Amino acid sequence: MREQHTIQTYIDGLKNRLLLLDCRLTQEQLRCPVAQITYDSKEVIAGTLFICKGAHFKPEYLREAIGRGAVCYISEKRYGPEELGLAAEDCGVILVKDIRLAMAEAANLFYAAPWRELTLVGITGTKGKSTTTYFLRQILDLWLEKQQNPRSAVVSGIETYDGVEQFESHLTTPEILPLMKHFRNAADSGIRYLTMEVSSQALKYHRVRGILFDYGVFLNIGEDHISENEHRDFDDYFESKLQLFGQCETAVINLNSDHIEEILVCAEGCPRIITVGTTPKADIFTDHIRRQEGFTRFTVKTPLWEKEFSMAIPGLFNVENALAAIAVAVDLGVDADTMAEALRDARVSGRMEVFSDERRDVTVVVDYAHNRLSFERLYTSAVSEYSGKKIVGIFGCPGGKAQARRFELPEVAGKYAAKIYVTEEDPGEEDLAAINAEVAANVKKQGCAVEIIADRGECIRRAIQEAQPGTVILLTGKGRETRQKRGTRYVDTPSDVELVERYLMSNSL
Repeated sequence: MREQHTIQTYIDGLKNRLLLLDCRLTQEQLRCPVAQITYDSKEVIAGTLFICKGAHFKPEYLREAIGRGAVCYISEKRYGPEELGLAAEDCGVILVKDIRLAMAEAANLFYAAPWRELTLVGITGTKGKSTTTYFLRQILDLWLEKQQNPRSAVVSGIETYDGVEQFESHLTTPEILPLMKHFRNAADSGIRYLTMEVSSQALKYHRVRGILFDYGVFLNIGEDHISENEHRDFDDYFESKLQLFGQCETAVINLNSDHIEEILVCAEGCPRIITVGTTPKADIFTDHIRRQEGFTRFTVKTPLWEKEFSMAIPGLFNVENALAAIAVAVDLGVDADTMAEALRDARVSGRMEVFSDERRDVTVVVDYAHNRLSFERLYTSAVSEYSGKKIVGIFGCPGGKAQARRFELPEVAGKYAAKIYVTEEDPGEEDLAAINAEVAANVKKQGCAVEIIADRGECIRRAIQEAQPGTVILLTGKGRETRQKRGTRYVDTPSDVELVERYLMSNSL
């Protein structure tokens, strides 16, 4: 059982990190063992160290936490009796300079730095994080199965599995407290390997602070997440991504990325660097890439071996993602035959999933693509792989973030599609009609036909119903996700895959 540290131990840790501003606690509170640490007042039990964080934090959350048994709270400000009532007298307070840095320090202490007990792979990039994560996971799981060892863990924007919990994810990288809990669950379950996506937001806002990755994979960089709530400009976004190199033992870098010279310079401090790409300059490289007999085929050359690989998943750009996964697997000692076997039938939930009505000659490709780089790769790949077919797009844009997508996605899709349907895609606290109108106006500027159908299910039904023979529909943004963010809540909805299967089947009867 993990040791329960006292509040005094947490104070000492914060003091050592130069984060402590002040603290007001009784001797009894200082000696109290911390039984729980959380920022969710609903999770509080007796002996909880409560974290006051976030732009939406309200004193009423702290009041509820104290009522449930919180012994102390960590905050950037003190809450007095006028905000908490008599409850303020029942709870100690620790004031800190930066609540996110403090939370990372406390999480490492509470969960006993569980990342040290795992082989941890962190994957970042503008495009391909989820796909690469799943490619590596499938390689590792097959390898581990052959050794009769537990399967690997994963923390991604699609799914989380840690040996105890398994669920659909809604954040690319969770906050540091749930992340540490997943690490602890994995370690305690006897799991040796964990692969995870690391977002720019996670790096910028310290969600992975204090963690050392065995492998840090840098796939690519393109403009995205530029908004008031995310990154002020491209430089801020890029610099956030590059922080991964300061937290990894081995950097795996795709030489095909834009800004590669800056990336390589930034990675020089890493103890080891492995490069991948489509050039012989890379440590592990690929050539002779082609789509053949329903498979993407390519040859991989490493210092140890040369082998041809085949993947059923479409999209020639996925070869770069596979190559990054192969590089990590090679370094871990996975044999080439196991890698080839795992990748041949690799499937990534919601990524490049293809559904066809052969009688009507209508194909629907479901993918999570949601930024300029992913749209460029998806649409150009579709034009190449479905030569002569009519391309139709279905997508929307989220509220409250990545404002540039509202003209970048229409600009890309409008170049290649005959028609675009604009629909709901996590509007959040923004007005859906306003978002859709802005997106549609930018589609029109490309000279492309456009129609707004706000209800996503109805939009997918109509697009499939109206599709002419020889049409390929690119349905992007949500994949197998089963929720829409409306206001501050996530509302249950059918996934894009479920809707496609329902309406494509009904139209084929």
